[in-house]
Amino acid sequence: MNKIQFPSVAGMFYPAQPAVLTADIDAMLRESEKSGTTPPKALIAPHAGYIYSGPVAASAYATLIPAADRIRRVIVLAPSHHVGFEGLAASSADFFRTPTGDLPVDRDAVDKALELPQVQLFDNAFAGEHALEVQLPFLQQVLNEFTLVPFIVGNATARQVADVLELLWGGEETLIVISSDLSHFLTYERARERDRATSRAIAELSYERIGYEDACGRIPVSGLLLAARDHHLQAEVLDQRNSGDTAGDKSRVVGYGAYVFH
Repeated sequence: MNKIQFPSVAGMFYPAQPAVLTADIDAMLRESEKSGTTPPKALIAPHAGYIYSGPVAASAYATLIPAADRIRRVIVLAPSHHVGFEGLAASSADFFRTPTGDLPVDRDAVDKALELPQVQLFDNAFAGEHALEVQLPFLQQVLNEFTLVPFIVGNATARQVADVLELLWGGEETLIVISSDLSHFLTYERARERDRATSRAIAELSYERIGYEDACGRIPVSGLLLAARDHHLQAEVLDQRNSGDTAGDKSRVVGYGAYVFH
């Protein structure tokens, strides 16, 4: 019998009704400008509720639309918000469910990653974790048929993350998605200043300059930046805003950025 990872934050972080969810994502994608004509090998997108970070995430996901038929496998790495553990957690699920359908997990790729010492089968890391889940409806909207290779990242080094990406790198059929917000609960102006510095570090692939308070997904981000160096990719900043820009309250904001790598 197939094992399904059910959604935890549908109806909270994004709409639970399929028609509403589809319409909301479509509207955000229409408002986003595509960056050039070449779809990226990897992207970084935020993971807050859609009313806060959805428009920023959409600017990254819109770049995938020309590759809807080409991309057949998506590796998603998200930070852990609820459980502490060492290394990277893989799921035993066969499908990840969202309101718009079930995504098949590439079990062969997961099993391959589990051969690395830093990867463990740890389903508890996925329970209630929004950072990975909120990326999935966007992927379902912009791509056609694809399989999912999901990881939650705990306490790991940039090299440990990069080695997982290297193992599964593949060709143009494989996309890498990193889930991360930027600064948290600063004033509007302080957040803008800090997030600009983080965006510069990402654009220059300088993961060493991204600290604990700069991005909640700094560990998977750092792993991607190291892998991007290894593969001579170039990063592009598509969007950088915060919740004061998207939801109105500027007293304590959370930063969001969208980045692509070619």
